[in-house]
Amino acid sequence: MTIERKQPKPKTCKNPDCRVSFVPQRLGQAVCNYTCGLAIKDVNQEKALKSLALVERREIKVRKEKLKSRSDHMREAQQAFNAYIRARDQAAGHLCISSGKPLDWSGNAVDAGHYRSVGSAPHLRFDERNCHAQSKQDNRFLSGNAVDYRIGLIARIGQEAVDALESDQSVRKYTVDEIKAIKAEYRAKTKELKKGEAA
Repeated sequence: MTIERKQPKPKTCKNPDCRVSFVPQRLGQAVCNYTCGLAIKDVNQEKALKSLALVERREIKVRKEKLKSRSDHMREAQQAFNAYIRARDQAAGHLCISSGKPLDWSGNAVDAGHYRSVGSAPHLRFDERNCHAQSKQDNRFLSGNAVDYRIGLIARIGQEAVDALESDQSVRKYTVDEIKAIKAEYRAKTKELKKGEAA
């Protein structure tokens, strides 16, 4: 009695540049010829190198994160908060909080100006009522233009809220985890705001 060997089914060459149909000569054959096999090997090596580079970049990022000081985290959280304030006020079409003039959103001429400065009231640095879009001119060169800022702030959030900000003398110490959470929260809020603008 003779056993009939089944003819192997045709396969498509795994080389993305070839993709020709061929009948495999041996078990597990994935490419039509030696050249395609070398090409696949090169592609696989390239993928492996890219994957390795990605893993290395992630490890470097984790190591850098561990080396960050509390002040590094605070600086990043402040940047995320300020970016949100600018995005919020731009989306609302607000004018400069202190001068009442239109803001130049095209370049880098808008600050997130604090009514009570971060230096004098660090516990209010992340209070959204205390920070508004302000021209660099007013914020940096006119020391925040405090008198006009107060007038603009009362018009925007009301006398009661301004009085609450001015009387707030609470002490607030942020842990590194709280600072990281603040950074993540404001990055997400900014992203959401920009996504809403694009829609």
